[in-house]
Amino acid sequence: MHSGTKIAKIDTGALEASIASAAGALRSCQQPDGHWVFELEADCTIPAEYVLLRHYLGEPVDAELEKKIGRYLRRTQGTHGGWPLVQDGDFEMSASVKSYFALKMIGDAVDAPHMARAREAIRSRGGAIHSNVFTRFMLAMFGVMSWRSVPVLPVEIMLLPMWAPLHLNKMSYWARTTIVPLMVLAALKPRAKNPLGVGVDELFLQDPHSIGMTAKAPHQSWSWFLLFRGLDSVLRVIEPFCPKTLRTKAIDAAIAFIEERLNGEDGMGAIYPPMANIVMMYDALGKPADYPPRAATRRGLDKLLVIGEEEAYCQPCVSPVWDTTLACHAMIEAGGAEAMSSAKQGSDWLIPKQVLDVKGDWAVKRPELRPGGWAFQYNNPHYPDLDDTAVVVMSMDRMRRETGSSDYDAAIARGREWIEGMQSRNGGWAAFDVDNLEFYLNNIPFSDHGALLDPPTEDVTGRCISMLAQLGETAQGNPQVAAGVEYLRRTQLAEGSWYGRWGMNYIYGTWSVLCALNAAGVSHQDPMIRKATDWLLSIQNEDGGWGEDAVTYRLDYRGQPRAPSTASQTAWALLGLMAAGEAEHPAVARGVEYLIATQAEKGLWDEQRYTATGFPRVFYLRYHGYSKFFPLWALARYRNLRNTNSRVVGVGM
Repeated sequence: MHSGTKIAKIDTGALEASIASAAGALRSCQQPDGHWVFELEADCTIPAEYVLLRHYLGEPVDAELEKKIGRYLRRTQGTHGGWPLVQDGDFEMSASVKSYFALKMIGDAVDAPHMARAREAIRSRGGAIHSNVFTRFMLAMFGVMSWRSVPVLPVEIMLLPMWAPLHLNKMSYWARTTIVPLMVLAALKPRAKNPLGVGVDELFLQDPHSIGMTAKAPHQSWSWFLLFRGLDSVLRVIEPFCPKTLRTKAIDAAIAFIEERLNGEDGMGAIYPPMANIVMMYDALGKPADYPPRAATRRGLDKLLVIGEEEAYCQPCVSPVWDTTLACHAMIEAGGAEAMSSAKQGSDWLIPKQVLDVKGDWAVKRPELRPGGWAFQYNNPHYPDLDDTAVVVMSMDRMRRETGSSDYDAAIARGREWIEGMQSRNGGWAAFDVDNLEFYLNNIPFSDHGALLDPPTEDVTGRCISMLAQLGETAQGNPQVAAGVEYLRRTQLAEGSWYGRWGMNYIYGTWSVLCALNAAGVSHQDPMIRKATDWLLSIQNEDGGWGEDAVTYRLDYRGQPRAPSTASQTAWALLGLMAAGEAEHPAVARGVEYLIATQAEKGLWDEQRYTATGFPRVFYLRYHGYSKFFPLWALARYRNLRNTNSRVVGVGM
């Protein structure tokens, strides 16, 4: 790929100016109380669902807000006529059906050119019968489809013992929080108020009420699928005869589960789908709009709105803890009095966000473990996550090294204790849970999205190893780190990369793991690190940057297709290569040049592409902060390594 080993001459002045400009711009984004929070944008489905929710509830029309959401939806329509899950992505049926429905609800004429194009795109692909389970539930509640078109979700699942194959605690946190209010809705089968009487029968090639159950999803195995489909058919027959007392008891159990986790205006799970389902559930139960739990959750949904001059959309959740800790890392790397003062403010803001008093759902598998994690959002005490916790502990430990302060000692110790206690039996770490390995559940009809579980992943495992290693542990001296490194050795792909579950995709996973292996003391000459390095070098773009698209999440992944360079993915590749000891490789210099050349006047980078993941193949994210802190971090790391003799990255990430 590249000839010669001499280090390219990056102009020191240009590099310093770029770092100073980016650090100043990032500082200017800091909130008065010290934290950072940037927009977190998903696809069109969340804003479309928000519009439909308001009409479902029969709320007064907010014409100004709807006009702005309408503009957002029209702008994100793809050239194929439908809506994609990422910028410039392929047509996606459920996103297209929801967006069309929302625009029609807002008042767009069905014969308007953009609506005709969308309808044609949907119908030419077989029509809205190909919508996913969540979309079918929505269409059933609006009376477009019948309840026969959705899987039976008996609310009596709430009463099952822990050994039952379908127990709630065998699902991921996001599935658990979404499904509990949805089971109540499935039991009550409410009908949307829909004052305008809008429907979307025209998106179907057949009578929507004649449609039965969903087809097998590509990730599902025929044997499991047929078993669960048979179970669904049996449940459909016996459900009407279910004793009323049992059903009432199950609904009460679901409400008790929800009310323990309501979490004020931050919402249960602090994510949009459970919150929207809870508001609809209370409505179906006959609770008025001012009923406190319903009202607080409904206000929480409005807090997720991003309302601009021209457009508006709804975020799936907010990311202040994640944004703050990553910005702190970038600032510490940038160095200098102003950046360090900024990082200290951010670190101090994080201290009280640690969850020390709530044993969340994770404690079912680890009852003896003390809480000590951080959640992703402002408040979400039942669902702290390991990724945030590991990254916060590392940023606090770096702050402690820089300042000699003991202010962070207690927080670091508790965070570490929690992460150590959350390792799964296969040596890896997951995002929210332990040993969530019941893979058969992805074959139930409800799981056509294939994201019902939270198993250990390479990126989160890398982060937890990085944290333990930064705190002094090594693969030689610590059995937990050793087991984690073995997990990473097993999960490396033949091409040399690692999967990225929460960032897109193999570039993210490979960066996360290379940082961990370096920190844990694995030799840079280890074949595992050499293969990963060669792979990263082989996918560099002509412009010097790196880029990766959502298509790499395909079930039949066959290697990396070219994708346009982005600032954040270029930064990950550079940070990964530098962790692997390649700071002097010409490819690294070219990546640094790419970042300097693409920096905008205000010191930041413009990144329209999606570089993060909610659920592979189903739901992607665009963190507006990623192009603000990752490139700064990579540039400052490059400068710092050039200024030392060792050229070795001495921290976990």
